Order: sequence, then C-alpha cells, then structure tokens
Amino acid sequence: MSEPLLSIKGVSAFYGSIAALKGIDVEVMPGEIVTIIGANGAGKSTLMMTICGNPQAREGTVTFEGRDITHLPTHEIMRMKIAQSPEGRRIFPRMTVFENLQMGAATAEGGSFDEALAKVFKLFPILEQRRSQRGGTLSGGEQQMLAIGRALMSRPRLLLLDEPSLGLAPLVVRQIFSAIRDLNQREKLTIFLVEQNAFHALKLAHRGYVMVNGRIAMQGTGKELLEKPEVRSAYLEGGR
Repeated sequence: MSEPLLSIKGVSAFYGSIAALKGIDVEVMPGEIVTIIGANGAGKSTLMMTICGNPQAREGTVTFEGRDITHLPTHEIMRMKIAQSPEGRRIFPRMTVFENLQMGAATAEGGSFDEALAKVFKLFPILEQRRSQRGGTLSGGEQQMLAIGRALMSRPRLLLLDEPSLGLAPLVVRQIFSAIRDLNQREKLTIFLVEQNAFHALKLAHRGYVMVNGRIAMQGTGKELLEKPEVRSAYLEGGR
C-alpha cells in the first residue's frame, strides 16, 4: 500500500488561547480527492492554513511526501509542490489575468511556463479570452477560476482548495467542480478540498471527513457520508 502524500496526525492549533483544531487526524493518498465538510467556524479553513504553516501546529505533525513540514515557514512549504487556492480567492485585482498567472509560476522549478499556461487555458477557456483584463474586473466565477489557475501554474503535486464554490451561482459551481474532477482524472492531481457545499463536495470526493468544533466527527467514502442520516440532516437539507 502506498504512503500518504499528506498526513496530519494529532494536530492542534490555536489563535491566542482559543483552540481552533483539537487533535486532527487526516490522510490524503496520492491521486485522491479528499474533502473536509462542516459548518462555518468548524475549523476547516484553519486546518488548510495550518498545512501551509500559518498558524503552525502547536501539537501533532504535518508530513508531506514523508517529510515533516510542521514547523517550516510558509514560503518553504509552498516551494514543495503544494499549491493553495485560498478562501476569498485573493487574486491581484490590479494585475491582468496573465500577470496573475505569472505570479503563480513564481515558485515553480523547471518545466515549461508555456505548457502550464496552455493547461490552465484549456481548463478555463474564459481566462484566455480575458488574459489582458485586470483581475478585479472579472466576475466572481472568473476570479475563482483565476485563483485555481494561478495555483496550478506552480505545477503542484497537491492542490489545496479552500471554499471554491463560496458565493457563486449554481451554474458556475457546477463548472468549477467539473474542472476539479477533470484535474484529478486527467492530470492525476491530488486534491484536498475544504467546502461548505457538502453535496457537491461529497459527490466529487473519493473520501471525506466531517469537522465539528475543531474535531473530526466522522469519516468515510464520499458515497458513505452522503448516505448517512446525520450528514443529510445537518448538511444536505438546508441546515448546513
């Protein structure tokens, strides 16, 4: 059996004296889509940020490709073939689409910029049409595509996606999730997804974890979690 690409063991993280993560155990195997679902404030985004070193875990370990990255600074972690599309997109609004994508390639080592760019434009053709347009003038959905495209420009082995469907129209949400599936199936990219839209996330994911108040409350395949009555009542019937 292969080793996990990402392993999170016993991780606790704090904001001041407030525990945001309380002994989290999560594994992501190569080639998987794994999702974390949970209500607002459950600690999902904190977990994503802790993988990236800000905040750093106070207890437990985070390993990537077998290497302990728990206490590495964020810029070193981002050079290790991990890329993040953060919550709220955080594109550079005054830069063009093309310049945003160039920024994403800044940590890439070797490989062809033109090849990476072509893959992003194939995944999101609208970005090629908008390549000379400022990021801040794009629609919300286009900005989300740009945020994912910028992350892909570093040619990662692990893509971290934090709330990619947040605030988007249902049609655009379907486009985004279709692109994520395509990346996983065609490029064999491993994806760790934090998402409030539990239905889309669990339909897409090989495996999922349910987070409640900084702890993992449940885990299973995406299909298993979709069928659990407690998941359905809390996250799939308007109660998120």
